[in-house]
This record gives sequence, C-alpha cells and structure tokens, in this order.
Amino acid sequence: MNTSAPTPSTTARQRALTFVVLIGVVSLFADMTYEGSRSIWGPFLGTLGATGAIVGLVAGGGELLGYLLRLFTGALADKTKRYWTITIVGYAINLLAVPALALAGNWPVAAGLVILERSGKALRTPARDAMLSYAAKDMGGAGWAFGLHEALDSIGAVLGPLIAALVLFLHGRYRHVFAWLLLPALAALATLMIARWKFPQPQELDPHPVPQASDAKALRELKVFLAATALIAAGYSDFALIAFHLAKDHIVSNDVVPILYAIASLAGGLTALVLGRLFDKQGLSVLLWATLIPALYAPLVFLGGTWAALAGMILWGIGFGAHDSLFRAVVAQRIQRDKRATVMGVFNAIYGVAWFAGSVLLGVLYDWNPLYAVVAALALQFAACPLLWSLRPSHRSA
Repeated sequence: MNTSAPTPSTTARQRALTFVVLIGVVSLFADMTYEGSRSIWGPFLGTLGATGAIVGLVAGGGELLGYLLRLFTGALADKTKRYWTITIVGYAINLLAVPALALAGNWPVAAGLVILERSGKALRTPARDAMLSYAAKDMGGAGWAFGLHEALDSIGAVLGPLIAALVLFLHGRYRHVFAWLLLPALAALATLMIARWKFPQPQELDPHPVPQASDAKALRELKVFLAATALIAAGYSDFALIAFHLAKDHIVSNDVVPILYAIASLAGGLTALVLGRLFDKQGLSVLLWATLIPALYAPLVFLGGTWAALAGMILWGIGFGAHDSLFRAVVAQRIQRDKRATVMGVFNAIYGVAWFAGSVLLGVLYDWNPLYAVVAALALQFAACPLLWSLRPSHRSA
C-alpha cells in the first residue's frame, strides 16, 4: 500500500499552515517597518519643531483614531467581501507612509504621515484577521493559527527598532532610517502579493464552517467577552508610562529601556505559540491564567527595582502576546464566518478605546502615587476574570 501520498486532511492542513505563515511573514516585515518608525518618530518630530504636547497628541490621537476606524473597516470588509483588496490597500498605505517620512519638511506633514500610517493599519487589520480565521480549523484551532501569526509578528517588532538603532549609529540621521525602512515595506508587500496569488479565495480554506450558537446566545456571550477585554485593556499600561517611570526613578539607564521593550516583545511572541496551543485544548481557562499572571506586571514594574522591572516587562509582554492572539481566537471561534471582520473591528475599537482611557487613568493616578496606579491596574484586570469564567463551556447551558 502506498502511504506516501498526502491525505485530503493532510493537504488541507498544509495549505492552512502555508497561508498563516505567509501572512505571518507579511506581518514580520510590516512590523519591522512601522515599529522601527515608531521607535524614532517622536524625537524626529521634535527636530522639526514639534512640542512635547504635539508629539503626545499625535501619538495618542493617531492610535485612538486607528482603533476607532476599525468599527467601519471591518463592516466594510464583510459587506463588500473584498477582503484581499481592502487588506492590500491598507498595507500599502500603512507601510509606504513610513519611508515617506524621510521627505517630510515640517512637523505637520510628518504628523499627517504618522496618522496616515495608523489609518492604513486600521483599514487592513479586520479583513486580514477574518482571512486568518478561515485557516484556523485545518490548523488545529484558532489559538494555534493566531498564536503562530503573533509569534512571527513579534519577531518583526523586535527587529524593527534594532534596525533603526543600527542605521542611526551608522548614519546618525532619522531620515536615513525612514529611507532604509522602505526595504522591509517592499518585502511585506511582495509577500502579500504572493499570498494573494496562491490563495485568491481564502474562504475556501474553511468551506464548511462549524455551526454557530443561536444569534441571541452569541450576542450575549459577545457582550460579556467585549466587557472583559475592555477591563483587561484598561488595566494595561502603555509602555510610554512604564518607560517614563523607569527613566524618572533611575530604575535602569536610558539606553536599557528599549532593550526591555524588545525583551517584552520577544516574550510575547514566544508565549503566543504556547498559549495558542493550550487554548485550542483547554479553552478559556488559558485566557483566565493569561490575565491573572501577567496582571502582576504592575507591582513589579512600578514598585520594584531593576530585576523586578525586568520580570515585570516579561509578564507585560506575555500579556500583550495573549491579547493579540487569544482574543482574536475567541472571536474566530464564536462568530459566524461572514460577520467575523465586522466583529473583529468592533473588538479592536473597544479594546483600543479602553486601552487609551485606561492609560490616561493610570497616568493620572501615577502622578498622585505609583501605588494608586498599581491598585487600579490590578483591580481592572481581576474584575475581568469572573466575566471570562462565565463563558467557559461548563457554565453554558446545553
């Protein structure tokens, strides 16, 4: 008997894995581009005459706008079914805005390009995540699919700032960094076109989606899940506040702060692989632990010394890795195929608004007393745990 020929299930698994890896490589190059840019555009705006208030407004406002736009871009993808078109246009805007910064002659132009980059990401993210969800079943589960994608994404997030630092060391000008970042941007777009060519209809990866819960039940569970993710996001400090604390209190030297961020990104990417596999086997109990344990980043980072800060940043990275992979996996599991981009957009918008509001709250509390910020961060994230617990299968009626 010839056992060398792949069975249909093996072929389907290989195709699903190929698709996820291709999109993951796109994200790797894309993160190299815009994470490299984000590591330096603040001081670059300063060289063009922008004040600290302007930099803060562009950073926070651009991020918030990028999340809010996903409310509309996700619905647009599901309504038009042009997932590839929206993804490609979004990536092109997102990535080409970065090297264009090398040509910016004043801070308003540079600020506009930063906001344009965030808007491009908002356009493509819900459509891309919906396409990734189609590969989840043959990959063995949504946790593994999104975990693998997040791991590749995190590699780019680590390499981007390192590339920026190397170019600055060699050439000493921010404009040279933005120009060099054209290379990974083009690599991302080229890989994206290969994926489009190999998988023109990615929904064919999931031709027979599993039956979903009734609309009323699914809507109730979705509301509970979104409330839980909002609480978790609100309790998660932005890295800018952490970096501010580490520098102000001289916990570590200034040149070590970016290294801690890179370590956190690497920890998040590596654990996303493990957590994704565990999620497919054990369900939401994994997300509970991935909320409870990383929540301890707050006392370690804001109340501890150097080694506590290192441990806290590792937990902070693990938490973000869980958010970026497991949250999307939950949506992919519970929402019918033709509505996933819409719900992905809603989820991203709620997460982003809650994170923005929580970051402001934690910043205000930190100015009063770092202990107040720690208590608030822990309380918000622990408050999400009963909501996540209520969504476990053993707590749902048959």
